[in-house]
Order: sequence, then C-alpha cells, then structure tokens
Amino acid sequence: MPDPLEDPRLTLVGLLAEVFTGMEAEGAGQLAEHGLANAEFEVLIRLARSPHRRLRMTHLAAQTSLTTSGITRVVDRLVARGLVSREACPDDRRSTYAVITASGLDRLEAVLPQHLDLIDRWLVAPLDDEQLRALESALRTVRDAVRPDATAGAVEQIPEPTAPTR
Repeated sequence: MPDPLEDPRLTLVGLLAEVFTGMEAEGAGQLAEHGLANAEFEVLIRLARSPHRRLRMTHLAAQTSLTTSGITRVVDRLVARGLVSREACPDDRRSTYAVITASGLDRLEAVLPQHLDLIDRWLVAPLDDEQLRALESALRTVRDAVRPDATAGAVEQIPEPTAPTR
C-alpha cells in the first residue's frame, strides 16, 4: 500500500500554497507602503476591473476569499477612507453596490507599478510564454471547479451609474 504522505497531490498543493503565501507576504509589505492591506487591495482591484467599476456586495464577497460580513468590514474601512462608496441598487432594494471612487483609482495607480513588478519578478519572469498560457488555463479550470462564483457580477448587465466615479 503506498504511503499517503508521499502522494504527489500533497506536493502539488504544497507548492501552490508556497507560491501564493510567498507572493502574498512579499506583496503585503509593498501594499502597506501605500496604506493598504491585502484584502483592501483585492477589493479595489476587483471593483476597478468590473463593469462601471462597481459590484454588488454579494458578488464582491463571492469573488474574494472573504465572507459577506468580512467584505462588509473591508468595504466599511475603504468607505471611511474615501476609496470606495456605496450605491443603492435601483432595481433591488436589498442590494447595494460597492463603487471605487476617484481616490480609490488614484491609490491603485500609485500601487500598481510596484505590484506589477512583483508579479513580473516572481511569476512571469521564471516562465516562458507557453508555460504562462498553460498556467493561466490550468488555474482558471481549477478556480472554476473550486470557486464557481468567482466571476460573479463580472459581466452582469447593470445599469450605468447615475454619476461617473471618475
């Protein structure tokens, strides 16, 4: 009977965890220089890359590793700092949108050059183009199996905001 501790699946998951936690730890210091925690950056980047730069709070929770109460706390902190605002959903009184503000976009613009350098150094540079395409494809497949709601709201048909945020 094979030793389960020698199962290559454990090695694969361990490597994935080591890569993620290593990049996250390095990124945390870089983000802290700009006054952001990892979760705050994740919320800002997801809002900035979403249609009309906003997401329903439920979709934002589904796209992140946070619970709905956790996402509420992060958004509360970002609202207090003027980086995000809340907007009522015009067709569903139970829903609220989180919307990145001009200040939130400015903060991302300040963070992204260093953040992209980190991604280049730790993820892109060690791989060739074929490896990068294969990695992206594999990660999307696994992500969709593990987190089927991870793109919730990304292509949702939502009405234009009443006032542009930037």
